[in-house]
Amino acid sequence: MDILTSKAKGILTIEFNRPEKKNAITTQMYQMMADAIADAESDKAVRVILIQGKPEVFTAGNDLEDFLKNSSAEVGDRPVAQFMRNLSSASKPVVAAVAGNAVGIGTTLLMHCDLVYAAENAKFAMPFTQLGLCPEFASSLLFPQMVGYPRAAEKLLLGEAFLAQEAYEMGMVSQVLPVAELNEFAQAKAAALAALPASSLRVTKRMMKGAQTEAINARMMEENKHFGAMLMSGEAKEAFTAFFEKRRPDFTKFE
Repeated sequence: MDILTSKAKGILTIEFNRPEKKNAITTQMYQMMADAIADAESDKAVRVILIQGKPEVFTAGNDLEDFLKNSSAEVGDRPVAQFMRNLSSASKPVVAAVAGNAVGIGTTLLMHCDLVYAAENAKFAMPFTQLGLCPEFASSLLFPQMVGYPRAAEKLLLGEAFLAQEAYEMGMVSQVLPVAELNEFAQAKAAALAALPASSLRVTKRMMKGAQTEAINARMMEENKHFGAMLMSGEAKEAFTAFFEKRRPDFTKFE
């Protein structure tokens, strides 16, 4: 299975399990994660959600071949949109453990997690403009708020990658750990949350995030609208063609 899920001691663990493809996410994987989070919301035995990858890679982002194959559907109806909605609206605490590359949605999903722990080998990137696209998952709203506009502009306009220590200094991750210690540490934090009163956690999370809920939903809808239109643009087609042909894209012929 490309997504592994397990429930134990009040924790739902969702693990990317497609290392041969650098954990690139397919439509089916998005659906599995969306369904798992929805199930966790209704399961009183689940008190915390933990998302993790492999020691070598968190996720390379979208599987581009699968992504383009399913690009004809309305963005808001796709499994990726279901995953976004379910994660962003999760009432229970969400912990993320990130090792290796976290590309595109591999970075933006972290903005909807409550505790984010990164391994020393973690590397983050949101190369949307490089693909002729725009940010998604409300990252155009949340990332500038989180790290400040100048740094957010570097990462979102230029698509510059950044390492775990910079992510920590920007306030994007809670702690940086050795690779071998990451998952065990994140599991321990998830267990600590699971031992606390569930209602207290839900109310505290809602009070911290509640004021932004409508703004986040509105921004995701706006981003999805632009993202869907830009996906059909000449710039995006050039970017994807260049990726598959393993060459540098040429955007000079576009206005």
